[in-house]
Amino acid sequence: MTSRKGAGHAGRAGAPRGSRRERKGAHMAEPRVFPLRCTVRNYAWGQRGLRSAVAQLVSSADPSASIDPEQPYAELWMGAHPSGDNAVLDGRDPPQALGSWLAEHPACLGSKVCEAFGGRLPFLFKVLSVRTALSIQAHPNKELAAKLHAQFPQHYPDANHKPEMAIALTPFEGLCGFRPVEEIAAFLRDVPELRALVGEVAAEQLERSASHDPRGVSAALRVCFTCLMKSEKETFTQQLNMLVERISQQAAKGQDTSASNGDLLLRLHDQFPGDIGCFSIYFLNVVRLEPGEAMFLAANEPHAYLQGDCVECMACSDNTVRAGLTPKFIDVLTLCEMLNYTPAPSSSKIFPAVQSPLDPSVFIYDPPVPDFTLMRIEIPSSIKLYLISALDCASILLVIQGTARGTSTAATSEMTLRRGSVIFMSANEIMSLHLAPSEGMLLFRACCLL
Repeated sequence: MTSRKGAGHAGRAGAPRGSRRERKGAHMAEPRVFPLRCTVRNYAWGQRGLRSAVAQLVSSADPSASIDPEQPYAELWMGAHPSGDNAVLDGRDPPQALGSWLAEHPACLGSKVCEAFGGRLPFLFKVLSVRTALSIQAHPNKELAAKLHAQFPQHYPDANHKPEMAIALTPFEGLCGFRPVEEIAAFLRDVPELRALVGEVAAEQLERSASHDPRGVSAALRVCFTCLMKSEKETFTQQLNMLVERISQQAAKGQDTSASNGDLLLRLHDQFPGDIGCFSIYFLNVVRLEPGEAMFLAANEPHAYLQGDCVECMACSDNTVRAGLTPKFIDVLTLCEMLNYTPAPSSSKIFPAVQSPLDPSVFIYDPPVPDFTLMRIEIPSSIKLYLISALDCASILLVIQGTARGTSTAATSEMTLRRGSVIFMSANEIMSLHLAPSEGMLLFRACCLL
């Protein structure tokens, strides 16, 4: 690991070059480290009221915030995406949007990021609190994203790709990538309702391909999954009802339903009755993450979050191709054509964090895309003063646990950091954290290390 990844060590790089406009009536330079007021999304799948990690963070950061116990609080958006731009809390009234602030101060992104991403913040940082399953979905690569946006801008709102990473805050469950062929073949054998939808020809082709070359496996898998997802509604509804009835009867008798993935099937059917996406559990890996564990979702990777809380970072896009477990627009044909049909075990979907060689408190999640890197910062309770070190790019800091006073020469004043606080840090700036006694802190930092 190179030193550019050691983002928690002490030491200050030079302040960013470029003009520092004096604010009217102020004697200090434009602040370059400041709190953000973030955007909340109330999607129906979110946890409700203060059961939601999103609502807990909002309420803790701003005790005057009103939380509706019946309202879902699904996502907290941190960044400058046009449909969820954050407010810069630097003392102005009304506050300026982060996107327009960055347009006026592009040097604060860092020279490499500014050049590579056209003066825009390249990532969107989120917290998700999942009560019911999100849709069976995948995100397009850049080429397909541009094509879909040009053809259907009402469904695909921008032309960017959307690789993303989720890091569990609580035990977290999701579907991710195609299972090993042997597991899918076992379900085709043990779940006759699934085999009926896939068809005998496609099922036998997949079973035969298991011992052949990977290209044959991928082709057979594509045929099987496409046959399933393109099933006539009347047909798949009938088979799904038969499957649910059979598993319910077995469960009522105390019989083992694991060969049919019975518990998860009944849970999803309860959330989305009559939805073709219920059958996806026989094709996709069930991935369970413990807090701190992550999964990376590359372009064309089929996935669905099922339950739990996570932080998530992605390229700055809102493009999603859906095919089930959702009331939203679905595009089965596009999804089946675009997917990566490479089977792999669920264990391969867990993305490892690497401890920084420069700071043992920092764990780095560095995916194989240039748009973003995530850091988990665990400050032990024995430390009273901690330095959030300089990076050569802008970053966003989220406090999950603990309290501190934050000071920076690039801030207008001392900042109180507590659970839910979100701080924007310009490139090449540092911040000192004066921690509360015997508490420690857990923070996440999103950035773009080129």
